[in-house]
Amino acid sequence: MSEVQVVVPETSESVVITPRAAQEIRKIKTDNKIPEINALRLGVKGGGCSGMSYVLAFDEKPRQNDAVLEIEGLKVYIDQKSLFYLSGTTLDFSDGLNGKGFVFNNPQATRTCGCGQSFGV
Repeated sequence: MSEVQVVVPETSESVVITPRAAQEIRKIKTDNKIPEINALRLGVKGGGCSGMSYVLAFDEKPRQNDAVLEIEGLKVYIDQKSLFYLSGTTLDFSDGLNGKGFVFNNPQATRTCGCGQSFGV
């Protein structure tokens, strides 16, 4: 098995996690007894009604060529392809009248679906 090569961008400003989203991520980890060593994985994958959909998960270790970021006190892993599509994105959390959940504000998205979980560029 090849050794993991961690790539750290010059700045973590390429992706923003709001304090409210970070608080909810910590709550999910605690409520689900996810070990503290696990980092948040942000990503995109093909699919969804607009062409690409967002991915949120927890991983114990970075994969080869992952960017490893520290955002709002959270360790975050993002693969290089996803980092390209997520550059400039803000991850927020909403629990208002329009529903509860994570909200991606992606300036690169040229179209989004009604649920806000998929986008196109």
